[in-house]
Amino acid sequence: MKRHALLECLKTQGPFDLLIIGGGATGCGIAVDAATRGLKVALVEKNDIAEGTSSKSTKLVHGGVRYLEAAVKKFDRAQYHLVKEALFERGIFLRNAPHLANALPLVTPLYSWCEVPYVFAGLLLYDALAGRMGLGKSRLVGRAEALKRFPMLRGENLKAGVIYYDGQFNDARMAVTLALTAQQHGAAIANHVEAVALEKENGTLCGARVRDALGGEEWSIRARCIVNAAGPFVDRVRQMDDPAARPVLKAASGIHVVLSSRFVPPDTGLLIPKTEDGRVLFVLPWQGHALIGTTDNPAEIVDHPQAREEEIDYLLRHVNRYFDLSVQRSDVLSAWSGLRPLVQFDETASTAQLVREHLLMVSPSGLVSMAGGKWTSYRRMAKEAVDRAVASAGLQPAGPCRTLDLRLLGAEHFAPEIFLVLTKDYGIEADVAHHLQHAFGDQAMRVARLAESGLGARLHPGHPYIEAEVVHAARHELAERASDVLTRRIPLAILDNAAARAAVPRVVELMAGELGWDGERRRQETELAMERLRISL
Repeated sequence: MKRHALLECLKTQGPFDLLIIGGGATGCGIAVDAATRGLKVALVEKNDIAEGTSSKSTKLVHGGVRYLEAAVKKFDRAQYHLVKEALFERGIFLRNAPHLANALPLVTPLYSWCEVPYVFAGLLLYDALAGRMGLGKSRLVGRAEALKRFPMLRGENLKAGVIYYDGQFNDARMAVTLALTAQQHGAAIANHVEAVALEKENGTLCGARVRDALGGEEWSIRARCIVNAAGPFVDRVRQMDDPAARPVLKAASGIHVVLSSRFVPPDTGLLIPKTEDGRVLFVLPWQGHALIGTTDNPAEIVDHPQAREEEIDYLLRHVNRYFDLSVQRSDVLSAWSGLRPLVQFDETASTAQLVREHLLMVSPSGLVSMAGGKWTSYRRMAKEAVDRAVASAGLQPAGPCRTLDLRLLGAEHFAPEIFLVLTKDYGIEADVAHHLQHAFGDQAMRVARLAESGLGARLHPGHPYIEAEVVHAARHELAERASDVLTRRIPLAILDNAAARAAVPRVVELMAGELGWDGERRRQETELAMERLRISL
């Protein structure tokens, strides 16, 4: 659906059962849950789908090894159950989006014999909590096998290693896929539309005033219930409803750096079990590169946080302690920062001590707010939010939650044979076919047909992303800006800043042809794309 038709739907099709504010993991998950129950759903996002926190994760679908350790040390039943619940949701996540998520073995290196029983027992407990949703059995390996699995490891004083399994995924494409799945089930999804005010009748919320961030037009959307899923900005939306609302979130900045593939094996990650400030770090293979993260520092809540040099140095310093291979600042292809919204149940706790638990609230006027949480638990959080909205607003869904077994867009007929079809029937190069298979699942042939029509060229010679994806994103995936494509429809800006810069002119040209941009709009899009890329240097 073209943007003008989407906006017209928001203007004329009300009242909606639910109006969701926020298009990240939580908001898009709620949209899928509500739409598949037969509710009439609208979602507005002031930037792009997953432009904030939800595209800046460590790309892991996990229960939380750190949370499990804290649960055991503190005899904390709440954190224990949080991990168990997340491990169940991890299994559902991988089952319902197999093209976007996969199991990944990780090595935990151990440099002291005293650590061996402690770490191994902890990861066996991690397996036990996963139960039938486990991804693989943790095992203790000797020094030689640990180095074989992760050859970059520092071998000096290495005693052993533990191999365990977690999930990995493409976060930005997962969010876009959720948005498109909700749209497929009747939801009206509009990115670059900001909720600027909430509207009430007799003290009860009845809608929101919204503004098109691209065209500037304002209008009202009527809704029986408004759901606040604004991520780090949840408190700002709560204060639109009640200026005296007490903040419930602290924000922490988590930065990541990306290196070339020579710094990581293609099929195994590394868990650095303890940093100088008591955190864990990951070195992961992701999209043909090495992804390293993350930090955890108190942060101001802004739209586009920037990775600071001292944070980049922190990551590189710790990696160098564990690597035989020297890692320099010049090896960093991209560095970016995301805000994690952490519920502050304890106001004295640091951001590193706060768990990623979520908090569901309903205000006296009827605003349903979902604060905190993490990607792994998005589906359960969405179910809880929709259940609460149905109860509080007296909505009439056609049925109960359906998302436990709901295959997302691209997953229904996903199979390894898609790769062969792309390479043999469409003549697509192997690395491009592998990317298309895992980015689009059973929808990959739609992109392949576009490539056949003359859009098969790569956007950059060193990466598997092709021109057809840009046109497909503009036509079918809600992409309205060049930066939407370069960062979230494909991950080029996340992986390789210089390559993304080089691709900007062609991406702008392709989108201009598809969306009818004039010369001034082309100039604006080029400038904005370059500005966003400066943030991720």
